[in-house]
Amino acid sequence: MSVASLRNSSATSSNRRSVVSKRRQFQSAAVQFLYDRYVGDDPERIEQYELEVLNAEIARKIYELRKKAGFSQRQLARRLGTSASAICRLEDADYEGHSLTMLKRIAEALDKRVEIRFLPAKKLRTA
Repeated sequence: MSVASLRNSSATSSNRRSVVSKRRQFQSAAVQFLYDRYVGDDPERIEQYELEVLNAEIARKIYELRKKAGFSQRQLARRLGTSASAICRLEDADYEGHSLTMLKRIAEALDKRVEIRFLPAKKLRTA
């Protein structure tokens, strides 16, 4: 099952309502203005925003772990038996195809493990 499928299957109408009930607060007035203007209280846009934040967090984490291990994209790709362009895609915040299988392979190659947590919707973090 891909992470995107997991994300999509977990978004129920009750989850959407609970996300909508809490207005996002940002430290930057400019970011707050943009969020209010383009996301606002629209449940579909809130859900899409949360998915984009999650994609960006996954991509950033892969990048940070790879750099901390001292690997180039090509070196990590060799350890995984894939291409450097595949690693580049995985580190792209716009990529939506992260799979649990690939995340586990990356974790093993970097001597890490994957941990999945389910948090209450009201405590979702935003950028």
